[in-house]
Order: sequence, then structure tokens, then C-alpha cells
Amino acid sequence: MFRFFENLVDPYSPYEDDVDPPAGLMQYLVYHTKPFRTLFMITGIATILAAVFEIFLLAAIGWVVDLMAAETPASLWENYTWHFIGLLAFVLILKPTLYLIDFMLISNTLIPNVATLLRWRGHKHVMRQSIGWFEADFAGRVANRVMQTPRSAGEVVFHVFDALAYALAYVVGALFLLMNANTLLLFPLLVWVIAYIFLLRYVVRRVEPASKDSSNARSELNGRVVDAYTNIHSVKMFAHTKSELAYVKDAIEDTRQTVFREMRIYTRMDFILSIMNAMLIAGTVGIALYLWTYDQVTSGEVAAASALVIRFNGMSGWIMWAFTTFFRELGVVGEGLETLAAPVKLLDAPNAKPLQITQATVEFNNVTHHYGRETGGVDNLILRVEAGQKVGLVGRSGAGKSTLFKLLLRFYDAESGQILIDGQDISQVTQDSLRHKIGMVQQESSLLHRSIRENILYGREGATDTDMIAAAQQAEAHEFIQTLEDQSGNRGYDSTVGERGVKLSGGQRQRVALARVILKDGPILLLDEATSALDSEVEATILDTLYQLMEGKTVIAIAHRLSTIAQMDRIVVMDEGRIIEDGTHHALLQKGGLYAQLWARQSGGFLNADDDV
Repeated sequence: MFRFFENLVDPYSPYEDDVDPPAGLMQYLVYHTKPFRTLFMITGIATILAAVFEIFLLAAIGWVVDLMAAETPASLWENYTWHFIGLLAFVLILKPTLYLIDFMLISNTLIPNVATLLRWRGHKHVMRQSIGWFEADFAGRVANRVMQTPRSAGEVVFHVFDALAYALAYVVGALFLLMNANTLLLFPLLVWVIAYIFLLRYVVRRVEPASKDSSNARSELNGRVVDAYTNIHSVKMFAHTKSELAYVKDAIEDTRQTVFREMRIYTRMDFILSIMNAMLIAGTVGIALYLWTYDQVTSGEVAAASALVIRFNGMSGWIMWAFTTFFRELGVVGEGLETLAAPVKLLDAPNAKPLQITQATVEFNNVTHHYGRETGGVDNLILRVEAGQKVGLVGRSGAGKSTLFKLLLRFYDAESGQILIDGQDISQVTQDSLRHKIGMVQQESSLLHRSIRENILYGREGATDTDMIAAAQQAEAHEFIQTLEDQSGNRGYDSTVGERGVKLSGGQRQRVALARVILKDGPILLLDEATSALDSEVEATILDTLYQLMEGKTVIAIAHRLSTIAQMDRIVVMDEGRIIEDGTHHALLQKGGLYAQLWARQSGGFLNADDDV
């Protein structure tokens, strides 16, 4: 039975993956909850019926009281036995069955599946964002919004059906019940409903922005905490535990203050509501007794009216809490939409085709990119790398070398100019096909917090274990991998590497990363200071592997140690986003320009700090 209700809707059903989803709160929810529309209608009907059944039960109690006053025990059972049996069947069978269906629809169908659908679609949307988009925010805050917003949306759905629809049906039914007894009994409830609406309006206007502030504070706090955990080595290395604690404490305190402001609203609400409820009970029971005194209502109607307002007294706080929670969670969803509804700006062109590599010639034609600023990046860059050519890239920090790589990988779109691979404009091919053709080895190779096997196989989808082991052997990683064992007892290729590969040494991480790139076997290879973080002995081993990896590929390499690129076919020297020198190692030394200066300043083949690339 549980499985039936849990599988009534598929949260992973296909949908039109809009790159610019609706940014408005209700528009976003309506857009993404289309698969639930029929279930929303059925659940709404079940919820309304549940409220009607409860009103009917209160009316039935009044009817029984009147019968007890009008009949003797013997005549009561003689004349109304079957009525009581029917009422008993209603109480024991029909009402619980309806309530069960209502609960199952809300708790087992809607809440988990709505949250799952929004979390899946939200994560899928975020994963389409560009590198630049991620670089502009805390990873922790993004993750917090992806996880928190769908949960809050599930709460919104829960309160719509569990409380709001139920409350509306209950109030309408109560008014009908009281009016049927005597119109004067309507007066206290009508006054209460009007006051309740004003109180609700007062609370809601303040709860939603307060909740949004609180949610934003929590996201900021989560971002700071995750940032500290992710960079724990730096925190410990520089002995900044106290300053990091103070940094997070500020965010914790800011979160506490937002919660204080939110809770003050609820305290005022609860106090005012308690006064309103007391007046409702006193007014309704008082008028009912007055009318009974003058034979205007029966004792059963007095009992039903009294039970009704006492029920309202208990239910009003729950309804108010449901309303305020509803709008509070809407505030959380609204804050989360700053991330989940952010438009994807780096897109494949309409009718983009896969990149076709025949030779792997790379061209930069008058490429300019300053990241939206006036300086930095590259400026009117012109560079052609012939197929199979090995090019070293040199320059001071900020010269534009890393920008060149990011543009070639299309992590950013160039502000002007063209980048061509075998004559194909990379802005007109699919991003995935472009990046499938480019292998890259970085200074700090970031590994996934998964097994060695998963990390290496990440290089090529569908690769076999035989392919994986061959790549690891070529990267001279196979032997040390076989000696690994993690805390869970996993060994060899099944052992986990820790977050960002922290359980491995620098040389081991680099070899696993090399194995991944070897397995990928892209015809274009980018080396971003691939050996500068390693000691000389490990570097020599890694360089041998890299030279093997370069065979038959078009290579562009950034290097600190100029000796590692001295044997390249060409060396390109960049400064302030432009190419100022281009030639072989010996030709550039004879020219006596910036490259010759950098080479002369080396100590043991490594650039001085002032010349750091």
C-alpha cells in the first residue's frame, strides 16, 4: 500500500529544461509541479471531505444529545439502533479510511516526491551553470539552497492541504452548522474570522521577509562553515583557528538575531490569538445558553456549538502556525530561487554540433576577454598552434595564461574574437564534445571523494578495468595503488582518496590525475603547472610520463620551471594579456627579451617570486 502511494508520480519524469526558469515564486512552483496537478486536485477533495466529516460528527453529537433529552432509554434504542450502527460505522470505518487516504496522499505521495522533483531539477539546473557562476559564490551556500529550498517547497505543499484547505472547509462548514441552529450564533464566529484574517495579514506581512532574512543568514553561515572545512589544511597551516571561529561566530550570531526577530512575531501572534479564542468561546457559549433559556435552540445545538468553538480554540493555533509556516517556507523558497532560478548564460548555440577533430590545430583570432572589467584577462590575442605542436606558455602572474586555458575550454565566452579548432568556432560546437577532446593536467589535481577506480574511470565513460589499469601503469600509479587501504577496509583501486584526494601524497594524486587524463586520451593536451608542486625526484618521474602523454597531441603547457618547457617546439611569452615573444627556447634567449630575463633569474630552474606565473 505504501509503495502504491509512493509511486503515484515519477519525480524524474522528462520535462522541458528551461535555461531561464520562472524567477517569480508562484510561477516557479506552478511550472515545476505540473506532474502533480491531478494529485493536487484529488488531495484537495479528500482534505475538504475530511473537514466536512468532522463538522458532520459534531452535528451528530448534538443530534444524539437532543435524542437523549426527548427519548427514554428503551425507545431510544428501539427506534434508533440502526442509526447508531450507521454512525458507528462512519466513526470507525469511513472517517478513518478517508483520513488514511488523505494522509497517504499528503505524506507519502506529495511531500517526498515534490521535494525530490525540485531537488533533482534544481541540482540539474545548477550543474549547467558556468565555472564563472560557481566562482562567484560559496559552494556551501549553493549546496544549502539546493538542499533546503525543495524541503521548504514540500512543507508549502503539506500546509496547503493539511491545514489551509482543511481550515477553509472547516470554517465554511461551521458557519453553516451555526446558521442552521440560529443565526445569532454566527455573530461571535464571524467577528472571530474577521479578526483572525487581520491578525493573519499582520503576521504574514512580517513573517515572509523575516523568514527570507533568516534563510539567507543560514545560507551564509553554511557557506562559511563549509569554506572552513574545505580549506582546513590552510586554516591549520596558518594557525587561523581562532579567526575562523570568529568569522563563523559572526554568521551564527547574525542567524540568531534573525531568528529572534522571527520569533517575536510568533509570540505576539500567540498572545493575541489566545485572547481572541477566549472571546470566541465566551461569546458563542454565552449566546447559546441565552437562546436555550428562551427556547430558541435545543440542548443538542448548545452542545454542538460549544464543542465546535472549543475545537476552534485548539485548532486556531495550529491553523495560524500552518499559515505562518506556509509563508515562512515560501520565504525560504524565495531566497533559494536566487540560485535555483538563476538563468544559465553560457549555452550551446542553437543547432550546435559535436566538435570533429581531424588534426587538432588551435587558433585564437583577435580574442579579448577581461571578465567584464577594464583590465586583466587577454587583449586582442592572436595565436595559432599547429596540429601536433608543443607550445610552452610563459609570463608573469596575471599575464593571461590561465584565461587562455579557460577560454579554450569555454568556461567563459570570449568578449570578442574567435577561437577555432580545426577551423570550427568553439562557440558553435557543443560544450561537452569540446571538453571531451581536451585533456588537462593541473598543478593541484582535485580528485573526487570516491574510490581510485571511480576517479580514473572518470576520464572516459564506458572504459573497462583493463583500460583503467593500463592507464594507471602508464602513469606509474599501479604499484602504489595496490598497496592502498582505506579506513573501511577497501583496498587497491576500491580504496577511497578522501575529499579532494587528501589521503594521497602530492605525487600520488598527480599520478592518479595523469592516469585519468591518459584514459581520456584527448587530442589536445593542456598542462597547467603540472609538476611545480612536486619535489624533484617525483617531478622527474611525472615528466617522463608527461612526455609520453604528449606524443601525437597538440600541447599547450604553462610552467613555473622553465627547464620543463625548454624543449618545446615553441615558447610563447605573454604580458598584460598580449603575446610579446614567440619562438624556440634558443631563439628567445638570443633575443634578450622578457623570456631571457626570466631564464636568467631562475634559481635551480624555478622562477623567483616576483616573476611567478
